[in-house]
This record gives sequence, C-alpha cells and structure tokens, in this order.
Amino acid sequence: MKKLIILFLCVALPCCISSGCDKSTKVEENMNQEKILATIEIESFGTIELELYPDIAPQSVRNFCSLARQGFYDGLIFHRVIEGFMIQGGDPEGLGFGGPGYCIKGEFALNGVDNSLKHTRGVISMARAPQYDSAGSQFFIMQKDAPHLDGSYAAFGKVTSGIEVVDAVANVQTDRNDKPLTDVVIKSITISGPELPEPEKLPEK
Repeated sequence: MKKLIILFLCVALPCCISSGCDKSTKVEENMNQEKILATIEIESFGTIELELYPDIAPQSVRNFCSLARQGFYDGLIFHRVIEGFMIQGGDPEGLGFGGPGYCIKGEFALNGVDNSLKHTRGVISMARAPQYDSAGSQFFIMQKDAPHLDGSYAAFGKVTSGIEVVDAVANVQTDRNDKPLTDVVIKSITISGPELPEPEKLPEK
C-alpha cells in the first residue's frame, strides 16, 4: 500500500584478513576523511551546495549519493513547499507517495540511532512515512529551525552555499496541498568526494 511520505508539523573492530574486507575498510576510512559535497541545481532558481555527513547518518548519505550519481533526481520537482519551514523533493511521482522501490534505516533517536545533527536552517534530512524505516528518496531542506523534528527524522548534511535559493523556493505560490503552482524542477544533483558503498536496502513499506 502506498503511504504519503510527509513531515509531521506537530570497542575496536577485529582485523580483516581478506582483500575484500580490506577494501571495504578503506572505503569506510575515506568516507570519514574526505568531504562529501552535493550540488543541487534548480531550474530558474540557482544552485544549492551542501556538505554531507556520513559519520552522522551513513545510510542516508550513501543512499542520497547513490541515487544522485545514478541521475535519479534529475528532472524531479520540489512537490511540497512550506514557507517558514522547509522545501521537500525527491519523489519520482511528484505527489509525495513515491520512492526508489526500497527503504533505508531511519537514522534518528526514536529509531535507536544516535544522530546529533539538529534540524536548523539549511539542514537536509530524509522524509519518511509514519513507519521509522520508510525513507527512500525523498528529502527536505530546512528554511527555518524546527527543533520538534530532532530525534524523529534523519538529518544528514547542511547547506554551505545557496541558502538564498532555499528561501526563494520556499516563497513560491502553492496550492492547498503545499505544492508549487509552477513546477520547481531539480535540473541535477551532483556529488563530489569518495565513492561510497551502496546503502543497506530494506523492503519498501
């Protein structure tokens, strides 16, 4: 059954012996040593640059980067925009119900995961349905601080440049379902930084 993905307003590891394990360990080290940057280009609005934090939310970062590098987000829209709150996109259906065909672990306190990143202005986080492990491709970027989301959603990065673009998108005219009257289109999302493992994929909720 499709479910709307929406924000509610209210010890050292043992040494590895095999070459495959060594390779995986090196990838993990690179994730924590090299910055992972995302650039979101929005048609007619401009560019938002973000730094992603795999040390805080590794599954969310892996998933976002994997989808972006596949071109999954190219041509999708920001389907939900609330001035003074956030802008949400990443749904291939454009209505708030879609995803990539799988889910990932919800990396936040209510789901037993320590995530220290707060939902302050410019933070990017994973949208989800009511089930904790239901995030897929949809994400949102905070226009304003929203502490009531802390511990309930998987924040995984923050805007480093282009916050004015977030403001511009947040101020477009919308219908009663918070969908922009004129499509706000993601032209592309590009990732710079090390190659990452694929996320651990869970069955679609």
